Amino acid sequence: MPHTFLPPEQWFASLPTAYLASSGLITDESGNVLLVDPNYREHWTLPGGVVEEGEAPNSACAREIAEEVGLRLPVGDLLALQWSAPYGQRPKPFVSFVFDCGRVASDTPILLQEEELDDYAFVPPDSAVDLLHPAIAPRLSAALRARTTGSTQYVE
Repeated sequence: MPHTFLPPEQWFASLPTAYLASSGLITDESGNVLLVDPNYREHWTLPGGVVEEGEAPNSACAREIAEEVGLRLPVGDLLALQWSAPYGQRPKPFVSFVFDCGRVASDTPILLQEEELDDYAFVPPDSAVDLLHPAIAPRLSAALRARTTGSTQYVE
């Protein structure tokens, strides 16, 4: 019996989709993590944001860091990847990438995107995890572990 294939536009339209986000792990010379305090949510987070249509996750990371904190940093290795199931008003899964954006001096000038962010801080890793939303904290822990081990970490 011959197999009937869908036309490409129908087949692609039938595939599952997900939202994508990308952020960067930036630390100072003492290993403190750069976090930002968004004015639109309760918890601190890593600098980053949503990947735009057709944009590569590493490019989104560089763009978001430049927009949010005014730093133009090389985007290095993928440290962590987190898949989050649909939840609440979000009808699709969220896939979040964390890239290694290196180390900067703690006195590096930060130009905060005031439309979205209220503050920034370099925070010790243990304290940083406590400032994040519980769904995001494992992503930071995984990224820190990956930087140490050299092995990309997957988190759900």
